[in-house]
Amino acid sequence: MNVNNLIKIEKLINSELSSKISRSEIKYGELLFETSVSEIVSIIKFLKTDERFKFKQLIDIAAIDYPNNDKRFELVYLLLSIENNFRVKISIKFETNEKIPSITKIFPSANWMEREIFDMYGIKFLNHPDLRRILTDYNFKGHPLRKDFPLTGFNEVRYSEKEKKVVYEPVKLEQNYRNFDFSSPWEGTKYLKEVKESKKNEKN
Repeated sequence: MNVNNLIKIEKLINSELSSKISRSEIKYGELLFETSVSEIVSIIKFLKTDERFKFKQLIDIAAIDYPNNDKRFELVYLLLSIENNFRVKISIKFETNEKIPSITKIFPSANWMEREIFDMYGIKFLNHPDLRRILTDYNFKGHPLRKDFPLTGFNEVRYSEKEKKVVYEPVKLEQNYRNFDFSSPWEGTKYLKEVKESKKNEKN
């Protein structure tokens, strides 16, 4: 979109929502607004229903984890106006245990998006009609996209022939899998050299 058009839209939205928006900017040809958790529902409802903007399509809700920040999480709502052919992003930042108002009553498609964020990050949404896991199993522990989540996970899943069902067990890493040999393949690995030397010593 033309930058001048973006500037006009930015000014117009700021004039209508000046008390609700804490910051706005145009970056990389995209329009971004920052607001608070308490204002997110009213802003999104306004942008969807106002005939000048008609942001009637929710493209996505993206979550970001900043584990070292006081306000650890950030949500970014991406809206599209098909009739006017432009997009807008609305961002909120909040603390770990803070609950976010659901926008499913405004955009029913937010149902699965909010469930995915809950599953991956553990962020909870108030008044969501069905807030449960959507990508991981019901017995899954933790939230995979949190930056403090271990790469190996907490549990491993396997089928038990003995019990004839899927069982969950704590992750067990054998120590020999932790030892990596980065020697040149042309020189041969250290453990093979040690085996050869021990065999020579046995013969002698």
